[in-house]
Amino acid sequence: MNNNNYLNGIFPSFDSLNNEFSPSFRLIDNYSSYFYFYQANCKDKESKATHLCKLNNIFTKTLSNPNTIIVVSDTSIRNDIAISISHIHSYSNNIKKTIYHAVNITLTEAELFSIKCKINQAVQFLCATYIIVITDTIYSVQCVFDSIVYLYQLQSITIVKDLRTFFNKNLINSIKFWNYPSNNK
Repeated sequence: MNNNNYLNGIFPSFDSLNNEFSPSFRLIDNYSSYFYFYQANCKDKESKATHLCKLNNIFTKTLSNPNTIIVVSDTSIRNDIAISISHIHSYSNNIKKTIYHAVNITLTEAELFSIKCKINQAVQFLCATYIIVITDTIYSVQCVFDSIVYLYQLQSITIVKDLRTFFNKNLINSIKFWNYPSNNK
């Protein structure tokens, strides 16, 4: 397995000395009130239905706000091909649809790459003060905000830098991550 991964170019790495992970500089130390996570209880049908209703209400309500960017995405791997599809909406308009394909990568790599691209695209909108990310990969998103050493920190560093820039633009900027409770996760 390791030999196969080596030949396919999977080279996990980390940078524990990067200043993004040093105490008092971490995103969670300085901007903990700027980001939020909302997860659904997929085991309970009533909780899942309530969560989906809240998502629908948020989507409907925020599409009338020109300062809100909504990112909806899904990432999956089938037959060793990772596919990530995302839609970026603002003010009732579908601004961008992106489809990424990759071969011979892990699900975590695919999810982090997808998150990195989505956040990078969303923070580029000058009018954006409020970003809502609806995804079925909420666990991978939470890893970005964790300062422990793990294999895919280099992707996290890029995401954290984009978010730091976004939060520094305006004191009212915030991002919310909503878990879309899919049937198979």
